[in-house]
Amino acid sequence: MRDILPELRDWLTAGTPFALATVVAVHGSAPRGPGAAMAVGSEGAVAGSVSGGCVESDVYEVAGEVLASGRPRLRSYGISDDEALGAGLTCGGTIEVLVRAYTSAADRDRLRTVMDLVAAGEPVAVATVLPRADPVPDLGPDPVPDPVPGGLGAGDLLVVLADRTAGSLGAEGLDAAVTDDARGLLAQGATGVQRYGARGQRRMQEVSVFVQTYAPPPRMLVFGAIDHAAATARIGSFLGYRVTVCDARPAFATRERFPSADEVVRAWPHTYLESTPVDARTVICVLTHDPKFDVPLLVAALRTPAAYIGVMGSRRTHRDRTARLREAGVGEAELARLASPVGLDLGARTPQETAVSIAAEIIQHRWGGTGRPLGELAGSIHHGAPGPSCG
Repeated sequence: MRDILPELRDWLTAGTPFALATVVAVHGSAPRGPGAAMAVGSEGAVAGSVSGGCVESDVYEVAGEVLASGRPRLRSYGISDDEALGAGLTCGGTIEVLVRAYTSAADRDRLRTVMDLVAAGEPVAVATVLPRADPVPDLGPDPVPDPVPGGLGAGDLLVVLADRTAGSLGAEGLDAAVTDDARGLLAQGATGVQRYGARGQRRMQEVSVFVQTYAPPPRMLVFGAIDHAAATARIGSFLGYRVTVCDARPAFATRERFPSADEVVRAWPHTYLESTPVDARTVICVLTHDPKFDVPLLVAALRTPAAYIGVMGSRRTHRDRTARLREAGVGEAELARLASPVGLDLGARTPQETAVSIAAEIIQHRWGGTGRPLGELAGSIHHGAPGPSCG
């Protein structure tokens, strides 16, 4: 939903009622993952996408019905057999889409609060009780959904932050269980469906709750204010990272040279790295290839839980660098964490092409891809989670 927040804020300000369609689950191959959202305003305007074009027409119709009835709908989309009619995914997978109206003052105020927290970079999760899923295909009138067990209300919302909550899912025990799980999902940066008993009992399947998390964007730390760093910063921002470029040389580390970076820091690289937060989602790109910067910086980087540490340089430079790191007390297991020479073998020559190579390796490292052409492989084209397109 993060990508349609500007449109939603405009509609909230104007008082325009709207329905929000959100992907809550994916089975098999699908174009977008849980959390992808599409909003439909009461006047017919549309923002966002849930499938990259496969099912949007039907979602639009369902959104209109939800706005009229006020009842949330959980809609499944997919092709079950060769003769299935109606909306379906050309990818061959199935997605479940929650469509919920935001017409009441309480709902709209709560959503505005969530949007403000996301804009401020504060971690927040939104939990929603899911209704029963519609059958597929179903092109008939809006069905009356089965009731949620225990008197709970489908569509009820609970907003969860690190130190407080707002709203309720209708049962104190369920609120407590979902709050605990939502905070765990926030720590992982994960979004998905959790299942409970009607009073929050574990290992029961009566109630499905969709927990959407809004963790701050992961960080990309780029060291070395060179042309390759400018290109890497641009592609890092495009991929959704919060990008920091750091260099000790004032003439090079300037905002003018790195307009796409979220911040430009003038400091000795290892000193800055030792003083800034690094977590398991952070990626570090060392593009300085200068021993007086590289060795102390990499010693510091290898002490962090960073997801990826890529280092620029030739094979000869890398051999010399690893020898210096061994002399500094770095062990073989730590050295194995370094991606050097940085990037995948794409035949890159320019800074821009090199940045694509680096980004490709970061993505491969994150999802466990092979780095080989998809046309040479069989099986699923997505590793670990849905990708950006049907293929």
